[in-house]
Amino acid sequence: MPRFLRRVLAALCVLPLLVLDAPAARAANSVTVYYRPATSWTTVNIHYAPTGGSWTTAPGVAMTASSCSGWYQKSVDLGTAAGMQVVFNNGSGTWDNNAGKNYSLGTGVSTVNAGVVTANATGPCVTAPADTTAPSAPAGLTATAVNTTVTLAWTASADDVGVVGYQVSRGATTLSSSTNAYADRGLTAKTSYTYTVKALDAAGNVSAASAPATVTTGEAAPVTQGEMLGGDPRKDSIYFVLTARFYDGDTGNDRGGSQNVASGNAANADPMFRGDFKGLVDKLDYIKALGFSALWITPVVMNRSDYDYHGYHGWDFYRVDPRLESTGASYQNLIDAAHAKGLKIYQDVVYNHSSRWGANGLYTPTVYGVRDSQWSWYYQEKVAGKEYDPLAENSAGYPYNGDLWSSTATTASTCPNYGTPTGAKSKEGYTLYNCQWPSPTASMFPSALYHQCWIGNWEGEDSRSCWLHEDLADFNTENATVQKYLIDAYNKYIDMGVDGFRIDTAVHIPRVTWNRRFLPALHDHLVQKYGAAKADDFYVFGEVAAFVNDKWNRGSVNHSAQFYTWKERKTYSDDDVAAALEQFDYENNLGTGNQPTSTNAFLNGNTYHAPDHSQFSGMNIIDMRMHMNFSDAQNAFNNGKDSDDSVNDATYNTVYVDSHDYGPNKSSTRYSGGTDAWAENMSLMWTFRGIPTLYYGSEIEFQAGKQIDCGPTCPLATTGRAYYGDKISGTVTAGDFGVVSSASGNVATTLSQPLVKHLQRLNQIRRAVPALQMGQYSTDGVSGSMAYKRRYTSGSVDSFALITVSGGATFTGIPNGTYVDAVTGAKQVVTGGSLTVSLSAKGNLRVYVLDQTGNPAPGKVGSDTTYLK
Repeated sequence: MPRFLRRVLAALCVLPLLVLDAPAARAANSVTVYYRPATSWTTVNIHYAPTGGSWTTAPGVAMTASSCSGWYQKSVDLGTAAGMQVVFNNGSGTWDNNAGKNYSLGTGVSTVNAGVVTANATGPCVTAPADTTAPSAPAGLTATAVNTTVTLAWTASADDVGVVGYQVSRGATTLSSSTNAYADRGLTAKTSYTYTVKALDAAGNVSAASAPATVTTGEAAPVTQGEMLGGDPRKDSIYFVLTARFYDGDTGNDRGGSQNVASGNAANADPMFRGDFKGLVDKLDYIKALGFSALWITPVVMNRSDYDYHGYHGWDFYRVDPRLESTGASYQNLIDAAHAKGLKIYQDVVYNHSSRWGANGLYTPTVYGVRDSQWSWYYQEKVAGKEYDPLAENSAGYPYNGDLWSSTATTASTCPNYGTPTGAKSKEGYTLYNCQWPSPTASMFPSALYHQCWIGNWEGEDSRSCWLHEDLADFNTENATVQKYLIDAYNKYIDMGVDGFRIDTAVHIPRVTWNRRFLPALHDHLVQKYGAAKADDFYVFGEVAAFVNDKWNRGSVNHSAQFYTWKERKTYSDDDVAAALEQFDYENNLGTGNQPTSTNAFLNGNTYHAPDHSQFSGMNIIDMRMHMNFSDAQNAFNNGKDSDDSVNDATYNTVYVDSHDYGPNKSSTRYSGGTDAWAENMSLMWTFRGIPTLYYGSEIEFQAGKQIDCGPTCPLATTGRAYYGDKISGTVTAGDFGVVSSASGNVATTLSQPLVKHLQRLNQIRRAVPALQMGQYSTDGVSGSMAYKRRYTSGSVDSFALITVSGGATFTGIPNGTYVDAVTGAKQVVTGGSLTVSLSAKGNLRVYVLDQTGNPAPGKVGSDTTYLK
């Protein structure tokens, strides 16, 4: 049976409560099904099998359009059966089979809408009487102060239809919450506050106020402050590490987690959380000795998942994960230490999702759990006041989870069939229950805060408004409460002095939400801290994952990397959900041929021109097209430059060959093209437009050809995320960027490798030639496979360079004068506007720089290496 993967919009139109006149008498075992399909369906079939019986012949039986728009209905006589399995289809090959699980229906009337079955339902075709009954008043309001944050909690109100939210009053100030909890941050220290809460229902009825709760705030928390280094981010090259897999500076914070034995990590004495900030501080000189001036690290926020060493399962976005910190090596200590050595810190951030257990301070669902003979090993006993601490693992590797579960449904729970067996078994053979594990379609998460669907079409609108995976609870990023939670959290790290954000899963949030909410908030906070000029030095680069080899991702502009570099060119509805849909349709209908273009990356002949960033969104991008085509450098070069006119300014693109997720061409293994190919890739990246970025260990072809990630199904030591510390143990002191003053132990051996020497010299050359860092480029008048000219002009700086990689080239129509090669020191005097370079060596390079009064060529930079000579 076809697997169902269809779009379900994150926010459906709210229908009034409906009732149906009693159906005519029918056989005792019968079912009347009302089904609301995706809006694009014009034909609906129901394909079913009575319990113990056979399936109908595919595609099933036609359903009849109901009298209320959008619904279809069918009555089925089940004979002696007490229920049936059901799937739906549109007659054209698209199926809704409940994500492969089918729908289970009992007798009577059932509705199926957005993946949710409502048993013993009323039909959806007669409007119910107006709701005039207010919810009950919230009870048990408590207020707790920690520093200048007050956390409120209360017993959820009851309502004849349903509570949709709460009004929280602090004196004359009215706040809002979609759940029975609220965190009021940024209050005045040592000040008394009084709160009351009222409940609201969908009809606008408001309850009486709760009893008041009064609390006095404490001292203001010590403010952690730092300052970013500043400067044009294009001057930097970036080294990317998974902090937990890089270098172990403190074994005291190592943690293996619940999968330590099952994964095989324990057998290798290789816990998933192994590297830490102390390890990074200890090895900053190694990174600087390679020549890098920026360090991209994986997310630092506290995670909560079974296998969360990578950092992308954030649970508390306001706290740094303690498995990364040590005494004297906090996150702030790392930032300060890196800055002291001239290294920037780019923090990986996630706006799209939290972990499967919600987000602390926003919403965490209470799942079903029971400490019976099967599950007592997993669900820990509740301890009043005890909180999750990832450092405190039990003998099985599980941190405390007693705060997450209940054997009875809480008053706030909206998950249907709470605690009833699903009929399925766990891998251990234990009974699985409804509401035991997170799911967007099980009503476990409030729709105001989390989306309610699975992604079906990865180039469709639902990829921006549905869940990627059960461990990645998809934020409703169009909700103001969610936006504030994330904006306030990440402002904390800006205040610590980080130098930029790499934005994970950026494509899974609508561009209009980035442009109207997150990016302006980010910029405003930076301006407040640094002023307008320096604020622009903060480097934002988004992962807009487009895994194809064409300019526009399968023709979908909304899912193409370059699309996210642009501001909106139309005004949309004030409501963010409506605006996201309007923008998707508007840009999709305009198509690829009507998207904005830019000359910001291109020379005008041989002349640099001031770039026009007036339509820049504020988000730069990872160059997914070059990444996907780095099977060889020539392929990456051809594809990269083909997309540059649709990027606002491609000179700011982040360029890499492979990463912690994929190798070129969406390969699941680390790049294994060989040392010569790596040298050629690097020579291109360090001289072509964009910011060169290297995944840790690639400087020695670490784990080449190994599977990048297999989750907990195999040891990390066998993957592309293996621990790197053994390769860099020992001591190293960097005299400058790309310069080793002294080294001993294994790190000395690593630094002596030919590819490392190649990388060091590339970094030295790039730092010496401004055109290679910030220059626009052109291939006009240039012959050669990978050859181009670049120029950067600003104030008194004028840097003009002619570059060819691996092969010979001729440059015509260039300014006359003396050109000096930064690789060999060779000089060529041009009198007729033409310069020819002879070169035939994979990975070798020539960078002829125009020697000018006030802007002299640097001459030969560094010493010859295996590849650069």
